[in-house]
Amino acid sequence: MQTFLEEIFRPLHRAEQRRWARAYLRGLLHVSGRKTPRSMALTERLPPAAAHSLHQFINTSPWDWEPVRRRLAQRVAATAAPYAWTATDLIIPKRGEHSVGVHRRLDTTTGRTVNCQRAVGLFLVTDAHCFPVDWSLVLDGSWGWDVARRQRARIPEEETVQPAGAHVLAFAAEVAAQPRLPRLPWVLDLTRCEASTGVLAGLARHRAEILCEVDPGQVVLTGHRTPAVTTAGALMDERGARQPYVMARQSPDGRFRGSRTGGRALSLYAYSGTVRLPLRAVGADGAARGYRLLELLDPDGLQPARYWITNLADRRVDLALMRSRGTVRSTVTALQDRFGVLDFEGRSYPGWHHHMTMASVAYAYQYLRRRGTVPAPALAGAVS
Repeated sequence: MQTFLEEIFRPLHRAEQRRWARAYLRGLLHVSGRKTPRSMALTERLPPAAAHSLHQFINTSPWDWEPVRRRLAQRVAATAAPYAWTATDLIIPKRGEHSVGVHRRLDTTTGRTVNCQRAVGLFLVTDAHCFPVDWSLVLDGSWGWDVARRQRARIPEEETVQPAGAHVLAFAAEVAAQPRLPRLPWVLDLTRCEASTGVLAGLARHRAEILCEVDPGQVVLTGHRTPAVTTAGALMDERGARQPYVMARQSPDGRFRGSRTGGRALSLYAYSGTVRLPLRAVGADGAARGYRLLELLDPDGLQPARYWITNLADRRVDLALMRSRGTVRSTVTALQDRFGVLDFEGRSYPGWHHHMTMASVAYAYQYLRRRGTVPAPALAGAVS
């Protein structure tokens, strides 16, 4: 088998592009602090003109990032034993108004209004890592209608203003269309998604298996002949509505080995029947699709209950799936602190996607190498 980098960068047809791709990757892995073309060239002791060449490779070189990302996803899927797909937001703080996609929005985590880019990343979830394999830039405001602004940033005509959920569904469509990518459950946190029902319905149209955390106010339907409209939280509060739920990795005494609850019994319940999504959301063809509703109570009673909607069979739901959100957070932190996803200095749409692609490859290279699935000397001789 050819080396990791030769495989991933094979879609770059020009040898010069592949050479600078390896140099940029080395910079992302070795530079401390902000990862810019200038700091990469200095750290790697490259020729004086190297910083300009690295800048051109990211911002002006016309290479297509999509085939590179597909190869990356296939490589991770083949070697890292993923068990789920997931997607999450990434907020990239910015100064000024010229970076592509920059706008002001409320950061729901901090409660502050920030000047930022907003991205949605697609990840393959494994036992210890979530590997980023695709990215979308969420456009807002004038980025949808200001022709001059879009032309300066080289935004393709087909890229329009869409909610974050639409980008998640675009990922799902791409995965479904790629026969070499695994058919895995989609584990999503939809508690802050403004159109969670639409995302759930879109995944249903792609016939995806799901385990999605939802807000207690998530609207669901019960009953068949005379459907009743209710919410996840209200339904589970009804007397006699819930029953203990048995998960795949539960020990005979009802405890979970190695869990963050310290081995205590997990208070997980399921609605005794099935629920459906509103007809308008899923369309007539999906109206009869049934879901299981799960409720997780805090063992100490200090935190509010959490809710999931799933169409997985009992044997396929386990604690690792429900706790993958923590793995996503640690991965996003690593991408920010060590792999430079916040450090792109250019202003163009292609440049942003090139940089995010390289950061994803760097992350995968680092952790797949630790697993012994790629050879350590693959980065040697990047630039002569």
